Amino acid sequence: MTKDILLVTGLSGAGKSTVLKTLEDLGWEVVDNLPLVLLDRLLDAPLAAATADDSQPLAIGIGARTRDFDPTRIVERIRLLRDDHGLDIGMLFLDCSGAELERRYSETRRRHPLAPDRPAGDGIARERELLRPLRDWANRLIDTTDLSANALAQQVRTTFSRTGADEPVLSIQSFGFARGLPRNADLVFDMRFLRNPHWDPALRPGTGLDADVSAYVADDPAYPAAMAQIGDLLELLIPRYRAEGKSYVSVAIGCTGGRHRSVHVADHLGYRLRNAGFSPTITHRDLAAAPQDSLEGPPASK
Repeated sequence: MTKDILLVTGLSGAGKSTVLKTLEDLGWEVVDNLPLVLLDRLLDAPLAAATADDSQPLAIGIGARTRDFDPTRIVERIRLLRDDHGLDIGMLFLDCSGAELERRYSETRRRHPLAPDRPAGDGIARERELLRPLRDWANRLIDTTDLSANALAQQVRTTFSRTGADEPVLSIQSFGFARGLPRNADLVFDMRFLRNPHWDPALRPGTGLDADVSAYVADDPAYPAAMAQIGDLLELLIPRYRAEGKSYVSVAIGCTGGRHRSVHVADHLGYRLRNAGFSPTITHRDLAAAPQDSLEGPPASK
């Protein structure tokens, strides 16, 4: 099976870097600004491996700054690969209004690559004319005039993501507040409102992975409603994080010592999220720590 190939081109400042970065996050192999002679070799490579099972798609960024850039030659090369060799090769062209591009260049204080010593508008007009053959040949076009970088990335993810490739890496970690907050947690839930098994001498040596400890935690009157609402919140937020292009989502579940309540709740939420179609990784940071009365504070009054 030959790999899919997408050439990404367009006006400088229209968002090519954002598109290529988003495609890379989606699992595409990405190459940018190759000299034209190397671009020819790269395009030839799938022909030599036409029988290989290589399903990773390839995105190639090209533009006016590419060495020996020749739009007409590139179009003829694509035509040959499509018509004579049957290679599935597409082209995405990123367009943008001249006024918006001038605003972007003014805002970033960068010089236009085709007008280093002239107004940006001159370079934009020259580049638009230079790229006309590619724009006419492109089978996909995105006008980024009214798109923020984030909105452009979302559109690319919607259009080009492979099934499951854009799923964020989801982790759920239990921890003890007495031993410090985890780093890089996106969401932190505090389970110290639940009754503490540490103060039951029969349960203290165990952990939230043990059936008797889990039953004790789940028997708290506040437990059912809290777990239902936290689970509902996670099922709402995780897809929204995915839509925003977040690659990692870390959920931290804390109790005082990190051995009982947080461990049980992390496992409970992991089970629920798996049943909802997610694939969380569960870790327990402080599970092996020795129980200490000094960390737990005084027992709650009956």
